[in-house]
Amino acid sequence: MISAAIGGYFELELPVVKGEWYAEAYHFQSARAAFLALLLEGHPTRVWMPWYICDSMIEPLYMAGVAVSRYLLDDNLNIKESITLKPNEWLFYVNYFGVSGFLVDKLLESYPRDQVVIDNSQAFFSPPRDCLATIYSPRKFFGVPDGGYLFTILDVSVPDEVDDGSINRCTYLLKRLASEPDSGYLDYQIAEKSLIGQLPKRMSRLTQHLLSTIDYNTARLQRNENFAFLHTHLQHLNLFNLKLGCDDVPMCYPFRSFHKEVRNHLIKKRIFIPIYWPEITEINVNSSTKILAQQYLPLPCDQRYAPQLLSKLVAEIVGEIVN
Repeated sequence: MISAAIGGYFELELPVVKGEWYAEAYHFQSARAAFLALLLEGHPTRVWMPWYICDSMIEPLYMAGVAVSRYLLDDNLNIKESITLKPNEWLFYVNYFGVSGFLVDKLLESYPRDQVVIDNSQAFFSPPRDCLATIYSPRKFFGVPDGGYLFTILDVSVPDEVDDGSINRCTYLLKRLASEPDSGYLDYQIAEKSLIGQLPKRMSRLTQHLLSTIDYNTARLQRNENFAFLHTHLQHLNLFNLKLGCDDVPMCYPFRSFHKEVRNHLIKKRIFIPIYWPEITEINVNSSTKILAQQYLPLPCDQRYAPQLLSKLVAEIVGEIVN
């Protein structure tokens, strides 16, 4: 319980506390805050980052004054170039879409494990690897306003200050629950911006409480069932060579297509497909990375849906491409 008080008005009714999935991790207000805390503790001289990544994970490097080098990915999200890590340099790799666990393991066989940071923001259920650090962002998988988990071999200093902004970031969650997703989109953008440029803080008590009430096993099973349904019906059209590992639980179904009009067609049908990450198309970066950002359609397969509800999504994609 957050408060030991007895009586008075009711709080928001939530399921019985079951416990967090990563209770033993370091708790921060966001994944980027966890990364910044790691940088401030480890003091690397340089970090190798993929071009195909959001600005939120580049920001901590500038805040910590750490040099950044960027690397390219091939069409199947492997590191495209040869990287030689010098002492006290780190390699940062993303477990893309929650389906790249085998690439993570392959990478850890090729580089010194104590110099590798794995970003599992898109792979919540992928267990932390034997490496320098693993980072998680639970709000990519669940309806919580913020939060970040960190596993690391370093003795990270956990801040005393607790994040008190979670309540203000809940507006879009409540609007989505009470109305249509359009009504809360501006609030969602405001909530995301409120996490920019912050020094590390502890995860809020509200977020930690919310994360303790989630039925994680049901969510995991539903995501895998939905992913299997979409793959059965769309793999013949998917340009991405998917290899789902035994520990992989997808954030989405990554559908890669040359047909640029599919995304707009789905939006017209009120099927919202984001771009990961839109800022990539605006920076001076290798054209192949921009193509990745444009061609990947992260189709929803999360625990809110049953396979039969995704039939409309399949029908719209197949109809648009085939016809």
